[in-house]
Amino acid sequence: MKNTTTTLLNHDQEEDDELQEDLPKVRHIIFDYVIENGQEPLRIDKYLQAKIAGITRNKVQQAIDDECITVNDKIVKQNYKVKPADHVVAYTFREPESTEIIPENIPLNIVYEDDDVLVINKPYNMVVHPGHGNYSGTVVNAVAYYLQQQNKDFETLPRIGLVHRIDKDTTGLLVIGKTEKSLNFLAEQFKEHTVNRLYYALVWGDVAEESGTIDTYIARHERLRKIFDTYPEGEIGKHAITHYKVIERFNYVTLVECRLETGRTHQIRVHMKHIGHTLFNDKTYGGDRILKGTVFAKYKQFVDNCFALLPRQALHAKTLGFIHPTTGKQMDFESELPDDMLQVLEKWTTYAKAKKL
Repeated sequence: MKNTTTTLLNHDQEEDDELQEDLPKVRHIIFDYVIENGQEPLRIDKYLQAKIAGITRNKVQQAIDDECITVNDKIVKQNYKVKPADHVVAYTFREPESTEIIPENIPLNIVYEDDDVLVINKPYNMVVHPGHGNYSGTVVNAVAYYLQQQNKDFETLPRIGLVHRIDKDTTGLLVIGKTEKSLNFLAEQFKEHTVNRLYYALVWGDVAEESGTIDTYIARHERLRKIFDTYPEGEIGKHAITHYKVIERFNYVTLVECRLETGRTHQIRVHMKHIGHTLFNDKTYGGDRILKGTVFAKYKQFVDNCFALLPRQALHAKTLGFIHPTTGKQMDFESELPDDMLQVLEKWTTYAKAKKL
């Protein structure tokens, strides 16, 4: 009987860490290696960062603090220096990298595919990765089914590799590595911030500057653990940089282009709120109420109509560019804005024109 599950490789070390909460505390080996001859003395954290694709030094240091790194069966400190013949083992309490995924017949909007990568255009209201409370109906379940149909003659299915994610209610482009080689190659590009990612966002308010850069640290909110907040350098969190540019103004809202230099959870949503321009209808960050405009009932009805047309945050992953894992060529993809955003932009265009009359 053929295998009805597939496996998932997940090297997404920077985004959506909240999806990993509430998992059972089971320890899994993620790295098991005997150091080769000729290895110069090197701190264990630097060594593992170089050896494990897509992992950050902070992650390694946290694992050491959590006593999840051993050398020759002994727990080590961050200042331990590896040497030839050392047996290094790293553990994790997250889900193992090979996780059973049930294939589901869910249509995919495939933008591009070859033997190495799959680029899709993700719709609204679809989670990327199975996790707490979302074990089916995800992009991964859909991709598993799609690959299963391509490989009916194989006893085991190809592995799926996620190198980044976009939020459930964000639409747009997503790349998936179809082989471990592709996964590692793509993960390295995300780690080095060389991937070109442009998003279109409709935000509250008339953005003052035509363009700008938001540079902060992002971490979980100190009280509200389901959302994130910005922090000054040297406090807590991960470094996050977003470059934005105004595309069009509509008096009380603005369409902006956001280019990600880093990829943190909710980065654009948190950064735009940080500068006073919360995403339109972003329920999580307070954008689902009137933040700019008039007090007239007619205006309130107009905004409510827009919310009904666009029942989510107004954010779309429009452009994605990366170096192909095999050919070495630059690959660039662009997706059109989804209908819900287009309809709301059309309404705001009409409203802004009427204001000028």
